[in-house]
Amino acid sequence: MWTVRVARKALKQLDRLPVVIRERFDLLSKELETAGPMRVNWTHFGRLKGSGNALLYHCHIKSGRPTYVVCWEVLDKEIKLLEVYYVGTHEKAPY
Repeated sequence: MWTVRVARKALKQLDRLPVVIRERFDLLSKELETAGPMRVNWTHFGRLKGSGNALLYHCHIKSGRPTYVVCWEVLDKEIKLLEVYYVGTHEKAPY
């Protein structure tokens, strides 16, 4: 089992999103807890380029217009800790 932390900023972003998107985020969050950060079953999953040694990933939780994405970082592989640092539209994503 992985520990999934949601950054304070991401929690604020999540509160402003439609209910359907929050439900999809909850589903992704549960998958991250049980199966870890490699979520190849979600659309456009991938490691963020230019992240250097940091393990930064993202995926789309809703395609179309607007597209919603979730970005997370593996903080510690040994204790299985990751942090979601962005939830929102593709246009404002930090990549």
